[in-house]
Amino acid sequence: MDKHRMVLSLLVLAASFGLYDALLCNCTNADCEKQGYQCQTDGACMASTSVIEGVEQRVRACIPRDQLVPPGQPFYCLSAEGYLNTHCCYSDYCNSMDLQVHPVTAWPPLSYTEGWGPVEVAAAVAGPVFLLCVVLLLARFLFQHHQRAYGHRHRLDVEDPSTEHLYLAKDKTLQDLIYDLSTSGSGSGLPLFVQRTVARTIVLQEIIGKGRFGEVWRGRWRGGDVAVKIFSSREERSWFREAEIYQTIMLRHENILGFIAADNKDNGTWTQLWLVSDYHEYGSLFDFLNRYSVTIEGMIKLALSAASGLAHLHMEILGTQGKPGIAHRDLKSKNILVKKNGTCAIADLGLAVRHESITDTIDIAPNQRVGTKRYMAPEVLDETINMRHFDSFKCADIYALGLVYWEIARRCNEGGIHEEYQLPYYDLVPSDPSIEDMRKVVCDQRLRPNIPNWWQSYEALRVMGKIMRECWYANGAARLTALRIKKTLAQLSIEEDVKI
Repeated sequence: MDKHRMVLSLLVLAASFGLYDALLCNCTNADCEKQGYQCQTDGACMASTSVIEGVEQRVRACIPRDQLVPPGQPFYCLSAEGYLNTHCCYSDYCNSMDLQVHPVTAWPPLSYTEGWGPVEVAAAVAGPVFLLCVVLLLARFLFQHHQRAYGHRHRLDVEDPSTEHLYLAKDKTLQDLIYDLSTSGSGSGLPLFVQRTVARTIVLQEIIGKGRFGEVWRGRWRGGDVAVKIFSSREERSWFREAEIYQTIMLRHENILGFIAADNKDNGTWTQLWLVSDYHEYGSLFDFLNRYSVTIEGMIKLALSAASGLAHLHMEILGTQGKPGIAHRDLKSKNILVKKNGTCAIADLGLAVRHESITDTIDIAPNQRVGTKRYMAPEVLDETINMRHFDSFKCADIYALGLVYWEIARRCNEGGIHEEYQLPYYDLVPSDPSIEDMRKVVCDQRLRPNIPNWWQSYEALRVMGKIMRECWYANGAARLTALRIKKTLAQLSIEEDVKI
């Protein structure tokens, strides 16, 4: 008998120290229903039958290893004669038996004359009561654990699939998803769990671009094309910052690249950082202007939509569902995409800054990247920009927008005349200019891209030339605002009968 007890104790100890990991048990708890009334534990399977107010109740559950105390005779595995019959075991599904509650044997009369002292009587009464209390405490613990787990999933809806069907029903297309994005209320994008689900079901098709951050791919999701910007692991700050900016409340706008999802994907060897957005087959404005010339109407559509996107970016919207003012800080033709309808969408917000007007603070990301030297405003080149004043960043964006307009207007085909595509200052600085190269031309010599005289012969080109000059003032405060440019071009579109 002693050997038998010793073997049983060793088995229990082995189970309590994790030698029987991943034990599968039957389970009657409500939260086991989704798993087919099964559970998994590193401890023991437990079957229990109790009689409460004459009603027999059966429970089967998993007991975690850390609750099998004390070793050798855990509290949760004890029975109480007449009230509770509990059995713990340590093999898969070993708790499938139906236990019976043993009837109470005759109580000895509570009389000191038959050898029962007060200690024995107290022990006989307190023992079953103690065991009943243990069972009730166990039940309460399991209930609270379930409630905490549910509350945690509810707070982090990224891990709660119960609402996923609201966004990702099987028949939903990419267009449906984008519609959900624009009507979800906050304007800050889809919940994180939906972003993760979308990102992990995209099939990459082909590389469509490369940059210092990584690569851009065309991907397919439910029959629709998406653009996937894949950052290298050393560009994690840029990825995080861009995803953070894109999910700013109320940022969504037809002339700002439509953000869909962000996810970090670990393929076992390295981590890929994904940013998923709308796909535009024409590519960047730089690519578009290299391939095509544009009509007066096409020029106005490109210029007006770019101004509309920048005006929305710069604009602060007050209120609980408001939006902070945002400055781009790296505006150029390679960071503006051309949509199928001939309008622009501003992209690449990795260097953007946000202005919180309530505290009058500027949120600048701790990023080592700087903007593109060729498009830097004079005050950025000579380091006189007031970094504590948000309008300074907006004025620098306007200077860059003027250079983009010069690129567009050069490609305007009017009267059979148009010029080949060139980058701003192509004739004044090297192909990869340094900050010193740009500072000499822009700040010291105060030179700007050439505006041909023949533009004066066409009202649209004349207006474009005037806007450019007013974007290029050395004094940032004297430059036009994005909203003023938008209104001027909107009026020009009416005069030229441009349908947008």
